[in-house]
Amino acid sequence: MNEPVIRRALISVSDKTGLVDFARFLASRGVELLSTGGSAKALRDAGLAVVEVSDHTGFPEMLDGRVKTLHPKVHGGILGIRGNPQHEAAMAAHGIDPIDLVVVNLYPFEATVAKGAAFEHCIENIDIGGPALIRAAAKNHQDVVVVVDASDYQIVTEAMTAGNGTTPLDLRRRLAAIAYARTGAYDAAISNWFAGQLGDAFPRRIAVGAELKQSLRYGENPHQAAALYVTGATRPGVATARQLQGKELSFNNINDTDAAFELVAEFDQPAVAIIKHANPCGVAVGESMADAYAKALTCDPVSAFGGIVALNRPLDGPTAEEIAQLFTEVVIAPAADDAALAAFARKKNLRLLVTGGLPDPTEKAMTLRSISGGYLLQARDSGRVALADLKVVTKRQPTAEELEDLLFAFRVCKHVKSNAIVYAKRGITVGIGAGQMSRVDSSRIAAWKSREASEKAGLKEPATIGSVVASDAFFPFADGLLAAAEAGATAVIQPGGSMRDAEVIAAADEAGLAMVLTGMRHFRH
Repeated sequence: MNEPVIRRALISVSDKTGLVDFARFLASRGVELLSTGGSAKALRDAGLAVVEVSDHTGFPEMLDGRVKTLHPKVHGGILGIRGNPQHEAAMAAHGIDPIDLVVVNLYPFEATVAKGAAFEHCIENIDIGGPALIRAAAKNHQDVVVVVDASDYQIVTEAMTAGNGTTPLDLRRRLAAIAYARTGAYDAAISNWFAGQLGDAFPRRIAVGAELKQSLRYGENPHQAAALYVTGATRPGVATARQLQGKELSFNNINDTDAAFELVAEFDQPAVAIIKHANPCGVAVGESMADAYAKALTCDPVSAFGGIVALNRPLDGPTAEEIAQLFTEVVIAPAADDAALAAFARKKNLRLLVTGGLPDPTEKAMTLRSISGGYLLQARDSGRVALADLKVVTKRQPTAEELEDLLFAFRVCKHVKSNAIVYAKRGITVGIGAGQMSRVDSSRIAAWKSREASEKAGLKEPATIGSVVASDAFFPFADGLLAAAEAGATAVIQPGGSMRDAEVIAAADEAGLAMVLTGMRHFRH
Protein backbone atom coordinates (compact mmCIF):
# COMPACT_ATOMS: atom_id res chain seq x y z
CA MET A 1 0.00 0.00 0.00
CA ASN A 2 1.27 3.46 -0.90
CA GLU A 3 1.79 5.80 2.03
CA PRO A 4 -0.41 8.94 1.98
CA VAL A 5 1.24 12.16 0.84
CA ILE A 6 0.78 15.16 3.13
CA ARG A 7 -0.92 17.87 1.09
CA ARG A 8 -2.94 19.79 3.68
CA ALA A 9 -2.13 20.57 7.33
CA LEU A 10 -4.30 21.99 10.08
CA ILE A 11 -2.26 24.00 12.59
CA SER A 12 -3.68 25.29 15.88
CA VAL A 13 -1.18 25.58 18.72
CA SER A 14 -0.92 27.35 22.04
CA ASP A 15 2.84 26.73 22.36
CA LYS A 16 4.40 28.22 19.23
CA THR A 17 7.93 26.96 19.88
CA GLY A 18 9.49 25.92 16.56
CA LEU A 19 6.20 26.48 14.71
CA VAL A 20 7.39 28.90 12.04
CA ASP A 21 10.34 26.74 10.98
CA PHE A 22 8.15 23.65 10.79
CA ALA A 23 5.47 25.48 8.81
CA ARG A 24 8.12 26.85 6.42
CA PHE A 25 9.26 23.31 5.77
CA LEU A 26 5.69 22.20 5.07
CA ALA A 27 5.11 25.13 2.73
CA SER A 28 8.32 24.33 0.88
CA ARG A 29 6.85 20.92 0.10
CA GLY A 30 3.66 22.48 -1.23
CA VAL A 31 1.53 21.68 1.82
CA GLU A 32 -1.51 23.95 2.22
CA LEU A 33 -1.69 25.47 5.70
CA LEU A 34 -5.04 25.80 7.47
CA SER A 35 -4.96 27.65 10.74
CA THR A 36 -6.84 29.71 13.31
CA GLY A 37 -6.37 32.72 15.56
CA GLY A 38 -2.92 33.31 17.00
CA SER A 39 -1.36 30.46 15.04
CA ALA A 40 -2.57 31.92 11.73
CA LYS A 41 -1.24 35.35 12.72
CA ALA A 42 2.18 33.95 13.65
CA LEU A 43 2.42 32.20 10.30
CA ARG A 44 1.28 35.26 8.33
CA ASP A 45 3.72 37.46 10.22
CA ALA A 46 6.44 35.06 9.07
CA GLY A 47 5.36 35.59 5.44
CA LEU A 48 3.59 32.28 4.97
CA ALA A 49 0.32 31.81 3.08
CA VAL A 50 -2.43 30.64 5.42
CA VAL A 51 -6.06 29.66 4.87
CA GLU A 52 -8.28 30.57 7.81
CA VAL A 53 -10.39 27.64 9.02
CA SER A 54 -13.48 29.86 8.81
CA ASP A 55 -12.78 30.40 5.08
CA HIS A 56 -12.20 26.66 4.65
CA THR A 57 -15.51 25.74 6.31
CA GLY A 58 -17.53 28.76 5.18
CA PHE A 59 -18.62 29.13 8.79
CA PRO A 60 -17.40 31.91 11.10
CA GLU A 61 -15.84 31.43 14.50
CA MET A 62 -18.49 31.73 17.22
CA LEU A 63 -18.97 32.15 20.94
CA ASP A 64 -15.69 33.95 21.66
CA GLY A 65 -13.73 31.34 19.72
CA ARG A 66 -15.25 28.37 21.52
CA VAL A 67 -16.55 27.06 18.19
CA LYS A 68 -14.21 27.23 15.21
CA THR A 69 -12.86 23.78 14.26
CA LEU A 70 -15.94 21.79 15.35
CA HIS A 71 -17.25 21.45 11.81
CA PRO A 72 -17.85 18.52 9.37
CA LYS A 73 -15.44 19.99 6.81
CA VAL A 74 -12.70 19.80 9.43
CA HIS A 75 -13.52 16.53 11.16
CA GLY A 76 -14.70 14.89 7.94
CA GLY A 77 -11.39 15.84 6.34
CA ILE A 78 -9.51 14.21 9.22
CA LEU A 79 -11.67 11.12 9.78
CA GLY A 80 -12.42 10.18 6.18
CA ILE A 81 -10.70 6.91 5.26
CA ARG A 82 -8.70 7.26 2.07
CA GLY A 83 -9.46 4.50 -0.42
CA ASN A 84 -12.86 3.78 1.13
CA PRO A 85 -15.38 4.34 -1.71
CA GLN A 86 -18.24 5.30 0.58
CA HIS A 87 -16.14 7.78 2.57
CA GLU A 88 -14.66 9.31 -0.55
CA ALA A 89 -18.11 9.64 -2.14
CA ALA A 90 -19.51 11.35 0.96
CA MET A 91 -16.54 13.71 1.13
CA ALA A 92 -16.93 14.61 -2.53
CA ALA A 93 -20.68 15.14 -2.16
CA HIS A 94 -20.21 17.57 0.73
CA GLY A 95 -17.11 19.33 -0.52
CA ILE A 96 -14.85 17.93 2.20
CA ASP A 97 -11.14 18.11 1.42
CA PRO A 98 -8.76 15.67 3.16
CA ILE A 99 -6.59 16.98 5.99
CA ASP A 100 -3.41 14.91 6.18
CA LEU A 101 -1.54 16.48 9.08
CA VAL A 102 -2.94 17.83 12.36
CA VAL A 103 -0.58 19.96 14.46
CA VAL A 104 -2.30 20.83 17.73
CA ASN A 105 -1.20 21.51 21.26
CA LEU A 106 -3.70 22.43 23.89
CA TYR A 107 -4.72 25.47 25.89
CA PRO A 108 -2.35 25.66 28.88
CA PHE A 109 -4.81 24.41 31.47
CA GLU A 110 -2.17 22.87 33.77
CA ALA A 111 -0.04 26.03 33.73
CA THR A 112 -3.10 28.19 34.38
CA VAL A 113 -4.01 26.14 37.45
CA ALA A 114 -0.39 26.18 38.66
CA LYS A 115 -0.46 29.98 38.62
CA GLY A 116 -3.42 29.96 40.99
CA ALA A 117 -5.87 31.45 38.49
CA ALA A 118 -9.50 32.02 39.39
CA PHE A 119 -12.04 29.27 38.78
CA GLU A 120 -13.63 30.88 35.70
CA HIS A 121 -10.25 31.60 34.13
CA CYS A 122 -9.29 27.96 34.58
CA ILE A 123 -12.56 26.90 32.95
CA GLU A 124 -11.85 29.09 29.91
CA ASN A 125 -8.49 27.33 29.55
CA ILE A 126 -10.14 23.94 29.10
CA ASP A 127 -9.61 23.14 25.43
CA ILE A 128 -12.52 21.49 23.60
CA GLY A 129 -11.73 21.66 19.90
CA GLY A 130 -8.08 20.73 20.37
CA PRO A 131 -8.65 17.36 22.05
CA ALA A 132 -11.36 16.55 19.50
CA LEU A 133 -8.97 17.24 16.62
CA ILE A 134 -6.18 15.26 18.23
CA ARG A 135 -8.36 12.24 18.95
CA ALA A 136 -9.83 12.26 15.45
CA ALA A 137 -6.40 12.40 13.81
CA ALA A 138 -5.02 9.73 16.13
CA LYS A 139 -7.94 7.44 15.38
CA ASN A 140 -7.36 7.80 11.64
CA HIS A 141 -3.57 7.47 11.90
CA GLN A 142 -3.70 5.06 8.95
CA ASP A 143 -4.02 8.18 6.79
CA VAL A 144 -3.31 11.17 9.05
CA VAL A 145 -0.26 12.38 10.96
CA VAL A 146 -0.91 13.96 14.37
CA VAL A 147 1.68 16.06 16.21
CA VAL A 148 1.01 17.32 19.74
CA ASP A 149 4.56 18.13 20.90
CA ALA A 150 6.90 20.65 19.31
CA SER A 151 9.73 18.22 20.05
CA ASP A 152 8.29 15.91 17.35
CA TYR A 153 8.45 18.46 14.51
CA GLN A 154 11.94 17.29 13.64
CA ILE A 155 11.11 13.60 13.27
CA VAL A 156 8.17 14.46 10.99
CA THR A 157 10.41 16.76 8.95
CA GLU A 158 12.99 13.99 8.57
CA ALA A 159 10.37 11.37 7.68
CA MET A 160 8.72 13.58 5.05
CA THR A 161 12.09 14.41 3.54
CA ALA A 162 13.07 10.75 3.35
CA GLY A 163 9.62 9.72 2.11
CA ASN A 164 9.14 12.50 -0.46
CA GLY A 165 6.21 13.97 1.44
CA THR A 166 5.00 10.74 3.06
CA THR A 167 5.53 9.26 6.50
CA PRO A 168 5.83 5.59 7.51
CA LEU A 169 2.93 3.89 9.28
CA ASP A 170 4.99 2.97 12.34
CA LEU A 171 5.76 6.68 12.91
CA ARG A 172 2.08 7.60 12.56
CA ARG A 173 1.18 4.93 15.10
CA ARG A 174 3.79 6.17 17.57
CA LEU A 175 2.56 9.75 17.16
CA ALA A 176 -1.04 8.58 17.64
CA ALA A 177 -0.05 6.87 20.91
CA ILE A 178 1.67 10.06 22.07
CA ALA A 179 -1.45 12.02 21.13
CA TYR A 180 -3.84 9.82 23.12
CA ALA A 181 -1.51 9.94 26.11
CA ARG A 182 -1.52 13.73 25.90
CA THR A 183 -5.31 14.05 25.84
CA GLY A 184 -5.55 11.46 28.60
CA ALA A 185 -3.16 13.41 30.83
CA TYR A 186 -5.00 16.64 29.97
CA ASP A 187 -8.34 15.17 31.00
CA ALA A 188 -6.73 13.78 34.15
CA ALA A 189 -5.48 17.24 35.11
CA ILE A 190 -8.93 18.70 34.58
CA SER A 191 -10.80 15.97 36.47
CA ASN A 192 -8.38 16.08 39.40
CA TRP A 193 -8.61 19.88 39.56
CA PHE A 194 -12.39 19.70 39.51
CA ALA A 195 -12.38 17.14 42.34
CA GLY A 196 -10.16 19.47 44.33
CA GLN A 197 -12.43 22.42 43.71
CA LEU A 198 -15.36 20.36 44.96
CA GLY A 199 -13.46 19.11 47.99
CA ASP A 200 -13.93 15.54 46.80
CA ALA A 201 -10.88 13.70 48.15
CA PHE A 202 -12.03 10.35 46.80
CA PRO A 203 -13.98 10.86 43.55
CA ARG A 204 -15.79 8.02 41.81
CA ARG A 205 -12.89 7.65 39.40
CA ILE A 206 -9.32 8.92 39.58
CA ALA A 207 -7.17 9.65 36.58
CA VAL A 208 -3.39 9.73 36.65
CA GLY A 209 -1.53 11.89 34.16
CA ALA A 210 2.24 12.34 34.10
CA GLU A 211 4.98 13.16 31.63
CA LEU A 212 8.23 11.27 31.12
CA LYS A 213 11.09 13.30 32.55
CA GLN A 214 13.85 10.76 32.12
CA SER A 215 14.49 7.10 31.57
CA LEU A 216 16.57 5.53 34.31
CA ARG A 217 19.35 3.00 33.92
CA TYR A 218 17.32 0.56 35.98
CA GLY A 219 14.97 0.36 38.95
CA GLU A 220 15.64 -0.80 42.49
CA ASN A 221 17.73 -3.61 41.00
CA PRO A 222 19.54 -3.97 37.65
CA HIS A 223 16.99 -6.44 36.27
CA GLN A 224 14.13 -3.93 36.74
CA ALA A 225 13.37 -1.26 34.13
CA ALA A 226 12.42 2.21 35.42
CA ALA A 227 11.69 5.82 34.46
CA LEU A 228 10.83 9.08 36.20
CA TYR A 229 7.50 10.76 35.39
CA VAL A 230 6.41 14.18 36.61
CA THR A 231 2.88 15.41 37.15
CA GLY A 232 3.43 19.12 36.62
CA ALA A 233 2.82 19.86 40.30
CA THR A 234 4.85 22.73 41.72
CA ARG A 235 5.77 21.17 45.08
CA PRO A 236 9.55 21.71 45.45
CA GLY A 237 11.43 18.45 45.56
CA VAL A 238 13.51 15.97 43.65
CA ALA A 239 11.05 15.76 40.73
CA THR A 240 11.19 19.53 40.13
CA ALA A 241 14.82 20.11 41.07
CA ARG A 242 17.65 21.26 38.82
CA GLN A 243 20.69 19.00 38.80
CA LEU A 244 23.80 21.17 38.84
CA GLN A 245 26.38 18.39 38.64
CA GLY A 246 27.01 14.69 38.97
CA LYS A 247 25.97 11.40 37.41
CA GLU A 248 22.47 10.56 36.31
CA LEU A 249 20.11 9.92 39.22
CA SER A 250 19.11 6.33 39.82
CA PHE A 251 15.72 5.04 40.92
CA ASN A 252 17.00 4.57 44.49
CA ASN A 253 18.65 8.01 44.46
CA ILE A 254 15.34 9.63 43.57
CA ASN A 255 13.36 7.70 46.16
CA ASP A 256 15.85 8.35 48.95
CA THR A 257 16.33 12.01 48.05
CA ASP A 258 12.59 12.59 48.14
CA ALA A 259 12.44 11.08 51.64
CA ALA A 260 15.38 13.18 52.82
CA PHE A 261 14.05 16.50 51.53
CA GLU A 262 10.56 15.94 52.92
CA LEU A 263 12.13 15.26 56.33
CA VAL A 264 14.25 18.43 56.59
CA ALA A 265 11.31 20.54 55.47
CA GLU A 266 9.68 19.72 58.82
CA PHE A 267 12.02 22.07 60.73
CA ASP A 268 12.13 25.85 61.07
CA GLN A 269 15.74 25.89 62.32
CA PRO A 270 18.68 25.01 60.04
CA ALA A 271 18.39 21.23 59.66
CA VAL A 272 20.24 18.42 57.92
CA ALA A 273 19.10 14.85 57.29
CA ILE A 274 21.33 12.02 56.12
CA ILE A 275 19.31 9.21 54.52
CA LYS A 276 20.11 5.64 53.57
CA HIS A 277 17.53 3.38 51.93
CA ALA A 278 14.75 5.91 52.62
CA ASN A 279 15.45 5.88 56.38
CA PRO A 280 17.33 8.61 58.25
CA CYS A 281 20.67 7.58 59.74
CA GLY A 282 21.19 11.04 61.25
CA VAL A 283 19.14 14.22 61.67
CA ALA A 284 20.01 17.40 63.51
CA VAL A 285 19.20 21.07 63.86
CA GLY A 286 21.97 23.58 64.48
CA GLU A 287 23.11 27.17 64.49
CA SER A 288 24.35 26.83 60.91
CA MET A 289 24.18 24.26 58.15
CA ALA A 290 27.73 23.13 58.86
CA ASP A 291 26.86 22.73 62.54
CA ALA A 292 23.70 20.76 61.75
CA TYR A 293 25.58 18.49 59.31
CA ALA A 294 28.36 17.73 61.80
CA LYS A 295 25.79 16.84 64.45
CA ALA A 296 23.69 14.70 62.10
CA LEU A 297 26.78 12.74 61.06
CA THR A 298 27.56 11.71 64.64
CA CYS A 299 24.42 9.56 64.90
CA ASP A 300 25.60 6.87 62.48
CA PRO A 301 28.71 7.85 60.46
CA VAL A 302 29.10 4.29 59.15
CA SER A 303 25.67 4.18 57.51
CA ALA A 304 26.10 7.76 56.25
CA PHE A 305 28.73 6.53 53.78
CA GLY A 306 27.14 6.60 50.32
CA GLY A 307 24.01 8.27 51.65
CA ILE A 308 21.82 11.23 50.72
CA VAL A 309 22.23 14.62 52.41
CA ALA A 310 19.29 17.04 52.53
CA LEU A 311 19.41 20.62 53.80
CA ASN A 312 16.57 23.04 54.49
CA ARG A 313 18.75 26.10 53.85
CA PRO A 314 20.98 27.04 50.90
CA LEU A 315 24.18 25.00 50.76
CA ASP A 316 27.20 27.15 51.62
CA GLY A 317 30.92 26.62 51.12
CA PRO A 318 31.87 25.50 54.67
CA THR A 319 29.05 22.92 54.74
CA ALA A 320 29.95 21.65 51.28
CA GLU A 321 33.59 21.27 52.36
CA GLU A 322 32.48 19.07 55.27
CA ILE A 323 30.13 16.98 53.14
CA ALA A 324 32.87 16.47 50.58
CA GLN A 325 34.99 14.66 53.18
CA LEU A 326 32.68 11.63 52.97
CA PHE A 327 31.45 9.72 49.94
CA THR A 328 27.91 11.00 49.34
CA GLU A 329 25.57 10.03 46.51
CA VAL A 330 23.26 13.08 46.41
CA VAL A 331 22.99 16.48 48.07
CA ILE A 332 19.70 18.38 47.81
CA ALA A 333 19.08 21.93 49.04
CA PRO A 334 16.95 24.94 48.13
CA ALA A 335 20.04 26.60 46.59
CA ALA A 336 23.84 26.49 46.55
CA ASP A 337 26.34 29.35 46.57
CA ASP A 338 29.48 29.66 44.44
CA ALA A 339 31.73 28.48 47.26
CA ALA A 340 29.65 25.30 47.58
CA LEU A 341 29.87 24.67 43.84
CA ALA A 342 33.63 25.11 43.99
CA ALA A 343 33.90 22.69 46.91
CA PHE A 344 31.98 20.03 44.99
CA ALA A 345 33.74 20.65 41.67
CA ARG A 346 36.31 17.93 42.42
CA LYS A 347 33.51 15.48 43.22
CA LYS A 348 32.43 14.91 39.63
CA ASN A 349 30.06 12.05 40.37
CA LEU A 350 28.28 13.68 43.33
CA ARG A 351 24.79 14.73 42.29
CA LEU A 352 23.86 18.21 43.47
CA LEU A 353 20.19 19.21 43.24
CA VAL A 354 18.67 22.61 43.94
CA THR A 355 14.92 23.09 44.30
CA GLY A 356 14.34 26.81 44.71
CA GLY A 357 12.25 26.23 47.84
CA LEU A 358 11.01 23.77 50.43
CA PRO A 359 7.91 21.55 50.33
CA ASP A 360 5.20 22.55 52.79
CA PRO A 361 4.94 19.70 55.33
CA THR A 362 1.41 20.80 56.25
CA GLU A 363 0.11 20.81 52.66
CA LYS A 364 -3.12 18.87 52.20
CA ALA A 365 -2.12 16.67 49.29
CA MET A 366 -2.72 13.08 48.25
CA THR A 367 -0.31 10.20 47.72
CA LEU A 368 -0.83 7.26 45.38
CA ARG A 369 0.71 3.80 45.66
CA SER A 370 0.23 0.92 43.27
CA ILE A 371 -0.78 -2.55 44.38
CA SER A 372 -1.63 -5.59 42.28
CA GLY A 373 -4.74 -4.66 40.32
CA GLY A 374 -5.22 -1.21 41.78
CA TYR A 375 -4.03 1.80 43.72
CA LEU A 376 -4.06 3.00 47.31
CA LEU A 377 -4.90 6.69 47.59
CA GLN A 378 -4.48 8.55 50.86
CA ALA A 379 -3.89 12.00 52.24
CA ARG A 380 -0.24 12.89 52.78
CA ASP A 381 0.79 12.62 56.43
CA SER A 382 0.68 16.35 57.15
CA GLY A 383 -0.10 15.85 60.82
CA ARG A 384 2.05 17.79 63.28
CA VAL A 385 2.17 17.75 67.04
CA ALA A 386 2.72 20.99 68.97
CA LEU A 387 3.57 21.57 72.60
CA ALA A 388 -0.07 22.28 73.45
CA ASP A 389 -1.08 18.86 72.06
CA LEU A 390 1.05 16.90 74.53
CA LYS A 391 -0.56 15.15 77.50
CA VAL A 392 1.75 14.32 80.40
CA VAL A 393 0.67 10.99 81.89
CA THR A 394 3.50 10.24 84.32
CA LYS A 395 4.25 11.46 87.81
CA ARG A 396 7.39 13.19 86.61
CA GLN A 397 6.92 16.21 84.37
CA PRO A 398 9.34 16.55 81.46
CA THR A 399 11.80 19.45 81.63
CA ALA A 400 11.73 22.26 79.06
CA GLU A 401 14.80 20.76 77.38
CA GLU A 402 13.18 17.34 77.26
CA LEU A 403 10.01 18.76 75.74
CA GLU A 404 11.98 20.42 72.98
CA ASP A 405 13.80 17.19 72.20
CA LEU A 406 10.59 15.14 72.42
CA LEU A 407 8.94 17.26 69.73
CA PHE A 408 12.09 17.07 67.59
CA ALA A 409 12.31 13.28 67.95
CA PHE A 410 8.63 12.73 67.18
CA ARG A 411 8.91 14.86 64.03
CA VAL A 412 11.85 12.75 62.86
CA CYS A 413 9.97 9.57 63.81
CA LYS A 414 7.28 10.47 61.30
CA HIS A 415 9.84 9.87 58.51
CA VAL A 416 11.25 6.55 59.78
CA LYS A 417 9.83 3.25 58.54
CA SER A 418 7.63 1.47 61.08
CA ASN A 419 8.18 0.18 63.66
CA ALA A 420 10.14 3.34 64.39
CA ILE A 421 12.11 4.39 67.46
CA VAL A 422 14.17 7.60 67.62
CA TYR A 423 16.49 8.67 70.46
CA ALA A 424 17.42 12.35 70.49
CA LYS A 425 19.40 14.76 72.62
CA ARG A 426 19.92 18.52 72.17
CA GLY A 427 18.33 18.55 68.72
CA ILE A 428 20.37 15.61 67.41
CA THR A 429 19.30 12.04 66.72
CA VAL A 430 21.54 9.73 68.73
CA GLY A 431 19.92 6.42 67.83
CA ILE A 432 17.39 5.30 65.20
CA GLY A 433 15.66 1.93 64.94
CA ALA A 434 13.66 1.40 61.75
CA GLY A 435 11.45 -1.11 60.01
CA GLN A 436 11.41 -3.89 62.59
CA MET A 437 8.53 -6.28 63.10
CA SER A 438 8.83 -5.76 66.86
CA ARG A 439 8.90 -2.33 68.52
CA VAL A 440 11.15 -3.61 71.29
CA ASP A 441 13.64 -4.75 68.63
CA SER A 442 13.62 -1.25 67.15
CA SER A 443 14.39 0.14 70.61
CA ARG A 444 17.27 -2.29 71.11
CA ILE A 445 18.72 -1.81 67.63
CA ALA A 446 18.66 1.97 67.99
CA ALA A 447 20.44 1.69 71.34
CA TRP A 448 22.99 -0.78 69.98
CA LYS A 449 23.81 1.42 66.99
CA SER A 450 24.15 4.40 69.33
CA ARG A 451 26.59 2.53 71.58
CA GLU A 452 28.67 1.54 68.59
CA ALA A 453 28.77 5.11 67.23
CA SER A 454 29.62 6.46 70.68
CA GLU A 455 32.52 4.04 71.08
CA LYS A 456 33.96 4.96 67.70
CA ALA A 457 33.65 8.65 68.60
CA GLY A 458 35.58 8.01 71.80
CA LEU A 459 32.70 9.02 74.09
CA LYS A 460 32.83 7.85 77.72
CA GLU A 461 29.21 6.68 77.62
CA PRO A 462 26.55 5.95 74.99
CA ALA A 463 24.90 9.06 73.57
CA THR A 464 21.51 7.64 74.52
CA ILE A 465 22.28 8.32 78.20
CA GLY A 466 20.14 11.33 79.09
CA SER A 467 18.30 11.28 75.77
CA VAL A 468 14.58 11.26 75.00
CA VAL A 469 12.88 8.60 72.90
CA ALA A 470 10.04 8.78 70.38
CA SER A 471 7.86 5.94 69.14
CA ASP A 472 5.76 6.30 65.99
CA ALA A 473 2.92 4.25 67.53
CA PHE A 474 1.89 3.10 70.99
CA PHE A 475 3.87 0.61 73.02
CA PRO A 476 1.72 -2.55 73.03
CA PHE A 477 3.68 -3.79 76.04
CA ALA A 478 6.02 -2.16 78.51
CA ASP A 479 9.07 -4.06 77.15
CA GLY A 480 9.82 -1.52 74.40
CA LEU A 481 9.67 1.34 76.87
CA LEU A 482 11.86 -0.53 79.37
CA ALA A 483 14.42 -1.18 76.62
CA ALA A 484 14.55 2.58 76.06
CA ALA A 485 14.96 3.17 79.78
CA GLU A 486 17.82 0.66 79.86
CA ALA A 487 19.47 2.62 77.04
CA GLY A 488 19.42 5.71 79.24
CA ALA A 489 16.38 7.62 77.97
CA THR A 490 14.78 9.92 80.52
CA ALA A 491 11.60 10.95 78.69
CA VAL A 492 9.26 9.32 76.19
CA ILE A 493 6.84 10.57 73.52
CA GLN A 494 4.33 8.20 71.98
CA PRO A 495 0.76 8.33 70.63
CA GLY A 496 -0.88 6.23 73.34
CA GLY A 497 -4.10 4.31 72.75
CA SER A 498 -2.98 0.80 73.70
CA MET A 499 -5.19 -1.46 75.82
CA ARG A 500 -2.15 -1.64 78.11
CA ASP A 501 -1.53 2.11 78.38
CA ALA A 502 -1.97 1.94 82.15
CA GLU A 503 0.66 -0.82 82.37
CA VAL A 504 3.09 1.17 80.22
CA ILE A 505 2.51 4.35 82.26
CA ALA A 506 3.12 2.44 85.48
CA ALA A 507 6.37 1.06 84.07
CA ALA A 508 7.44 4.58 83.11
CA ASP A 509 6.69 5.81 86.63
CA GLU A 510 8.61 2.95 88.19
CA ALA A 511 11.62 3.74 85.94
CA GLY A 512 11.40 7.45 86.80
CA LEU A 513 10.65 8.45 83.21
CA ALA A 514 8.57 11.38 82.05
CA MET A 515 6.11 10.41 79.32
CA VAL A 516 3.81 12.40 77.09
CA LEU A 517 1.10 11.17 74.72
CA THR A 518 0.36 12.81 71.40
CA GLY A 519 -2.89 11.15 70.34
CA MET A 520 -1.45 10.97 66.81
CA ARG A 521 0.53 8.12 65.32
CA HIS A 522 2.88 8.20 62.32
CA PHE A 523 3.04 4.75 60.71
CA ARG A 524 5.20 4.82 57.57
CA HIS A 525 5.24 1.64 55.53
